[in-house]
Amino acid sequence: MTRAATARHVGHGLGAATLPSLAFLALAMIVAMRFGTEPISLIRAVTDAASLDRVIVMEARLPRVLLAAIAGGGLAIVGVAFQAVLGNPLAEPYVLGVSGGSALGATLAIVLGFSGMTLLGAGAVPVAALAGGLAATAFVATVGRSVGTSPRTSMLLAGVVVNAMTSAAITLVKTLVAASQAQEVLFWLTGFLDASIGGAQLGCVAVYVLAGSVSLLRDAGRLNLLSLGDEGALHLGVDVQALERRTFIACSVIVGAIVSVTGLIGFVGLIVPHALRRLFGPDARTLLPASLFAGGGVLVLCDLGSRVLFRWFHRELPVGAVTALLGGPLFLVLLRRREGGVD
Repeated sequence: MTRAATARHVGHGLGAATLPSLAFLALAMIVAMRFGTEPISLIRAVTDAASLDRVIVMEARLPRVLLAAIAGGGLAIVGVAFQAVLGNPLAEPYVLGVSGGSALGATLAIVLGFSGMTLLGAGAVPVAALAGGLAATAFVATVGRSVGTSPRTSMLLAGVVVNAMTSAAITLVKTLVAASQAQEVLFWLTGFLDASIGGAQLGCVAVYVLAGSVSLLRDAGRLNLLSLGDEGALHLGVDVQALERRTFIACSVIVGAIVSVTGLIGFVGLIVPHALRRLFGPDARTLLPASLFAGGGVLVLCDLGSRVLFRWFHRELPVGAVTALLGGPLFLVLLRRREGGVD
């Protein structure tokens, strides 16, 4: 196949996956702003500036929908990157412990009273979440490389251990602080999308997610070559260790920023890449941008589900619980297929 033909093929694949994913995200956002605990008229919200519908959309639903789109997209694209680097379809930020490390960093910042502080112009809580995510990533990567037999499988197992350790640490902190702080810490364990998030904070998260995503997208072709094995990738000119380092840092930046405002939301990085891989194939150049949009749509709809269920439960369910209930069974199915040699 000539270079021109290859470029046309790649462009066709990108469009075939990215455009439907973008359309799915747009539709999910429209539906999420239209429905909720009480349905409204989007037409009235747009045309009548003094209407209650406009107030509900602009002050309650739009910030929350945007946060869900950013967070879901970030978690999904990180899932694709981790799965490519580790060569394992079960890898995702929650399972690998990156989310747990970020949550622990953010929790400590809250408990120590750093919520209102800034570091070098950035909020202290996002910086602490980023530091926690990087520390967890470094630990998991170090453990994986220290095991010569199966380093990538060891990374996955190390991530499970990190998750257990960070969860225990957060629980311990929760029992030692005042009830008001314990309630705030509980937020990080369950995962909520806060409609009162300010524009500056939302913009900060978007910048982190965008920066990390751009880095991953630039390395999409190199991530594909990792499927040939480290030696095969090296022969084709890929610096495997540098690529892994860049990927882990970019993923930690994305996850740390998201967790700092949403808490722990798991399995989005597992559900979305797996579904898209079945539909469009394993090419990271296709999966990364498609997951960025489709992941946002999935989390927007999960959050809509948690809001709609308010009518029956008379309280809002944490979106992290909704994604775990959906993703947990899928994880077990994938694990069984992989152990049985099907996947």
